Amino acid sequence: MSDLPRKAVTRTAKLAALPLGFAGRATWGLGKRIGGKSAEIVGRELQQRTAEQLFKVLGELKGGAMKFGQALSVFESALPEEIAGPYRAALTKLQDAAPPMPTQTVHSVLEERLGADWAELFVEFDDKPSAAASIGQVHRAVWHDGREVAVKVQYPGAGEALLSDLTQLSRFARLLGPLIPGMDIKPLITELRDRVSEELDYGLEAQAQAAHAEEFADDPDVRVPAVVHHCEQVLVTEWIDGVPLSEVINEGTPEQRDRAGQLLARFLFSGPARTGLLHADPHPGNFRLLPDEESGWRLGVLDFGTVDRLPGGLPQPIGDSLRMTLDGDAESVYELLCAEGFVKESIDLEPDAVLDYLLPIIEPAEADEFTFTRGWMRSQAARIADPRSPAHQLGRQLNLPPSYLLIHRVTLSTIGVLCQLGATVRLRDELEEWLPGFVPEDELGDKLEDEPEGELEDGELGEEMSAAEA
Repeated sequence: MSDLPRKAVTRTAKLAALPLGFAGRATWGLGKRIGGKSAEIVGRELQQRTAEQLFKVLGELKGGAMKFGQALSVFESALPEEIAGPYRAALTKLQDAAPPMPTQTVHSVLEERLGADWAELFVEFDDKPSAAASIGQVHRAVWHDGREVAVKVQYPGAGEALLSDLTQLSRFARLLGPLIPGMDIKPLITELRDRVSEELDYGLEAQAQAAHAEEFADDPDVRVPAVVHHCEQVLVTEWIDGVPLSEVINEGTPEQRDRAGQLLARFLFSGPARTGLLHADPHPGNFRLLPDEESGWRLGVLDFGTVDRLPGGLPQPIGDSLRMTLDGDAESVYELLCAEGFVKESIDLEPDAVLDYLLPIIEPAEADEFTFTRGWMRSQAARIADPRSPAHQLGRQLNLPPSYLLIHRVTLSTIGVLCQLGATVRLRDELEEWLPGFVPEDELGDKLEDEPEGELEDGELGEEMSAAEA
């Protein structure tokens, strides 16, 4: 595969062939059944063959096809273990790499965006990409000031490819539904499509990454590479080495898994509170585990192309509803969900039923520490996917307001990654520290009073208050 297929007809033909392949395998499966194989065995073989074809095509096409595949990749934990292997292998490839574009094309983009003398900006530039993803690929280089850098170059025609792919995928979203139990595929595709313009804008990505890099500059737990240079189709950032999270998932030690999981949860909940931004693409290819002399390991965070802008941090109703659910206050939870638009006015639900629906979801927040496992994830997916279960029926009646859509997906995706890691995480600690509303205001006041007071010089308090207001 030499380049991102730019002709819409070529990409559309490849994607359009997927449903035909699904139908062909269904016919093949019927033949196997007639030949005497059990429905269960045939079903597994069908799902395996479908997965292999689907993710092979998504990876080859890059663009929106690969972006969709990456979004699905974090949910492989929900699959029955006996069929998860083929998915896991195919999806891991989508998390980290895709076929590269030709060197000549890379040089053409750099010349167009950085000028004819672009090579003089670098002491070294490796023509072989170190990573190739959905809309761009990354090259390792040395900037003219001696810093090691990552140079992200956007594929020509990436915008058209993204829109075309996601439009085509939405047409047969219902056929993809059975691949991930309990996952509603169409809203995921719609949301990805709505954010195409942000994903393609390297200026917005540079702003988001720079804000995180500044905030986390001295953080002992999280490292965000600084932005060195950016322009249309080219983004240059500091290079960071580390163990890709996909490797930690596959062969990491228990210590690495737990540390990566704790830091991932910490970054998810602290980011909006500290920067007003939520990193909204939490698949394993965007994270590294970095050795650190003091803490053992730090979390390296990459790719800020998709963020949710939350100037006040995560919405307080999330923390309020989680806290009240833990307290068993069904009436208050129901009233809050109605006020926030989660329950439409035309629907009347039993508050206790809503509480039962939410309790398993917030199970990790009840314990001092919780071990996320694929088995636990599968049980949650099965509960929601089973048409006979009250949870399934209630889930179909609840409504997800647009302002919560991305937060919901990021949270579910992060839980998916934690389950892939099999990490034991003190999630409650992170919620108490960073999620507005999770700790009642009277308890929060007591905590602040218990904090030791620092000694301030005359005038410093006023300065700190002014800085906070600013």
